[in-house]
Amino acid sequence: MNTLSAFDKTRIAPCGINCGTCWAYLRPRNKCAGCLVPAPDKPKTRLLCRIKFCEKHNRANSNYCFDCDTFPCKRMRHIDQRYRIRFKTSLIQNLETIRDVGMTKYLEDEITRWTCPDCGSLLSVHLPKCPNCGLDRKVEILR
Repeated sequence: MNTLSAFDKTRIAPCGINCGTCWAYLRPRNKCAGCLVPAPDKPKTRLLCRIKFCEKHNRANSNYCFDCDTFPCKRMRHIDQRYRIRFKTSLIQNLETIRDVGMTKYLEDEITRWTCPDCGSLLSVHLPKCPNCGLDRKVEILR
């Protein structure tokens, strides 16, 4: 897989997850194309995502929740808490960083953050170790 293709703005979901670091995108079989990429064979959870299809989000006419007047809403705070606890990353912080520094800078930082320093493979937000060499992933919540 082309490592840089994981760090493209089409891979950033409305909730702030980088789909390029999601195990569903990285796994060898039955890959997900990403939340914003149209694909008929996506898992049901991506097709019915309550954040992506949120009425307020759609009215804001934006691809990202940070443009909503209720950001971060209860739903975003809930998923953010799950990601902070289980995967040591903050989706709200991802969105705030995109809003504050811009998508280009955010994606540049993501390359460093999610590339294994030992073997150069992509790291997954959902796995505690590099799927290629087994190095422990040490990703900070705060940047």
